[in-house]
Amino acid sequence: MNLRTAEQRKIPLLDLKAQHRTIRDQVLAALTRVTESQQFILGEEVSALEAEIAAYCGAKYAIGCGSGSDALLLALMALGIGPGDQVLTTPYTFFATVSAISRVGAAPVFADVKPDTFNLDPDHASRVLSANPKVRAMIPVHLFGACADMDSIQALARPKGISIVEDAAQALGAEYKRRRAGTIGDLGCLSFFPSKNLGAFGDAGMLITDDGALAERLMALRVHGAHKKYRHEWVGINSRLDAIQAAVLRVKLPYLDFWTERRRQNADLYRRFISDLDIPVHAPQANTYQTRHIYNQFVIRAERRNELRAYLNAQEIGTEIYYPVPMHLQKCFAGLGYKAGDFPVSERLANESLALPIYPELQLDDIEYICRTVKAFYS
Repeated sequence: MNLRTAEQRKIPLLDLKAQHRTIRDQVLAALTRVTESQQFILGEEVSALEAEIAAYCGAKYAIGCGSGSDALLLALMALGIGPGDQVLTTPYTFFATVSAISRVGAAPVFADVKPDTFNLDPDHASRVLSANPKVRAMIPVHLFGACADMDSIQALARPKGISIVEDAAQALGAEYKRRRAGTIGDLGCLSFFPSKNLGAFGDAGMLITDDGALAERLMALRVHGAHKKYRHEWVGINSRLDAIQAAVLRVKLPYLDFWTERRRQNADLYRRFISDLDIPVHAPQANTYQTRHIYNQFVIRAERRNELRAYLNAQEIGTEIYYPVPMHLQKCFAGLGYKAGDFPVSERLANESLALPIYPELQLDDIEYICRTVKAFYS
């Protein structure tokens, strides 16, 4: 069936141009400020953004870096994780979560996720920890903008002296029992990739922590392990936040809560419409673990997912699959010894999940149209 009607419209998965139109003059002024200063690496713009993000998240320290992927790597480096260590995370996540573990020479070990939250299953994690005594750190992922069950994760980690690195790349502003994502564990890792709720004009990332010693080490590690030029205390990396990216993010940050509230309202509309359609689609639920879900993505679970996606794309409705191949089945991690069937929930989600447009500029009639198109497919 091809839904061609007078109301047909093109709806992308994300429309950054619509956002930019509302702040264009402010962004251009910020870019001009940086180009006039000719200070492009770190500097005052980055320091100001670090202070603003720390205040927004309720953290004592924020340390800018080159990307969210680098933030994960730097976090493990700062904690001294390396060869002979294991790090527990989930196989249902973006590649950077697991690649950071491998890049420091540690071994990833996986625990499955819960089907209703897409986040780490603490019961399975408990069993994995019992079988893997070399786990020195856990990386819970706050996937799609909702926090993992941090009380249960801390109860598992703290008695064993296991460090907690929160992968909050998709969750800036998300809350768990009134605490912002990234501030509950030892370190939180943020991403400002352009598709994030707070997106830069390229790659950019940040770490947040309340630990002054970790913050000092991170500030050195991001510049080749040196606090002073040519004096290297550690072997670090080159991962400095550009002043241009910081300036753009400083323009956008005051709008973040408004944009997030619009995403939350759109998610509520989706849930209401989908519940009335009587179709084999499951929408993510609100207020899981008493959190503030910020909906970096609105991901449904759908029967015949691939066919549904092809149908929606034919109607010019943008979609994306997060993530079609779980990490334990990636070719580069074959040496870990995992096989198909080891993490059934993650594998099921990889076959059923589909992201629908959720960006703040979507209108009520856009969401109604998307849901009617989904209904038409199943009809």
